[in-house]
Amino acid sequence: MLMFFFIIFAPKFSIHIMRIKEIVSALERFAPLPLQDGFDNAGLQIGLTDVEATGALLCLDVTEAVLDEAIMLGCNLVISHHPLIFKGYKSITGQNYIERCIIKAIKNDITVYSAHTNLDNTIKGVNYKIAEKIGLSNVRILETKENALLKLVTFVPLMQAEKVRQALFNVGCGNIGNYDSCSYNTEGEGTFRAQTGTHPYCGNIGELHSEKEVRIETILPEYKKTEVINALLAAHPYEEPAFDLYLLQNNWQQVGAGIIGDLNTPETELDFLKRIKNVFEVGCLRHNKLPGKEIKSVALCGGSGAFLIPLAVKNKADVFITGEIKYHEYFGYEDEILLVEIGHYESEQYTKELLYSIIKNLFPNFTLQISKVNTNPIKYI
Repeated sequence: MLMFFFIIFAPKFSIHIMRIKEIVSALERFAPLPLQDGFDNAGLQIGLTDVEATGALLCLDVTEAVLDEAIMLGCNLVISHHPLIFKGYKSITGQNYIERCIIKAIKNDITVYSAHTNLDNTIKGVNYKIAEKIGLSNVRILETKENALLKLVTFVPLMQAEKVRQALFNVGCGNIGNYDSCSYNTEGEGTFRAQTGTHPYCGNIGELHSEKEVRIETILPEYKKTEVINALLAAHPYEEPAFDLYLLQNNWQQVGAGIIGDLNTPETELDFLKRIKNVFEVGCLRHNKLPGKEIKSVALCGGSGAFLIPLAVKNKADVFITGEIKYHEYFGYEDEILLVEIGHYESEQYTKELLYSIIKNLFPNFTLQISKVNTNPIKYI
């Protein structure tokens, strides 16, 4: 009697556990924290990132109701636009909603992360989302970042130049407008004499050596300086590479506050105002006297953007839209530009959609929820 034994081998599948730090890293690649304004406190607010992410709830503001919603949905990550914490606390006693939120988040193991002015200032950020809702084309930054760019100059042996260039491009060098991998290269001859105790890539210790080299010049954001230097040192064949960094006076055209763009089809002032009120579901739209001009060029800034009104005028915008304008900030522009105030919450409400698309494009299977809680503290009769 023959007996047959069958052994079934089940294929091994590695299950990737999504950790909160992966979501945070993705957000910070899109909107790097160094792009935030000096007053801001964007980034990790509460909790741990090296834990499994059970889901993320996206909101404009962190409130107790939002945290309750996250608990109900089983999300241990709340991502907001406005930071919950702006100042240091010497005690947490629950005396206000911020302290109560901190206590509730910690007790329920909820991590809170905020992407604020870094998300405002980055390319394709909050203001670009607003422009998309309005239907603007030819969109560009209104107030570009100053003193934010460096030029790197280094000298590399001719045969290794391409390797070093690629290493620099891989960490963010060489981006100018819609172009990447930008550099300027000049061939020349470098000299050096290796001293005792060194390990020269070429040449002999104690002898003056000449080497055909390439002078590589490229541009980088200032905040990437450490990462770029590390990449340069790792890729460069020399034991002690020579390099220079220069602070540039150029404005960074792709990063900054507010934007300006064009309507494909010009509109009358009244038709434009009615459409804006409808698109942003504005309970009370406020504006100055109608200058009587057709609306073609639109400048805007989500949130508190009234500081950009002079720049909007300088750039010959027909209208400037923002979330908040103070009483006295309306004066003096009656014949120059139409000023439109739609409410802080209303102007930035679509940030939740922006956060959703950033994360969903990278992690399509991750559980994402857009908060249904309206956190706008302002109500209208």
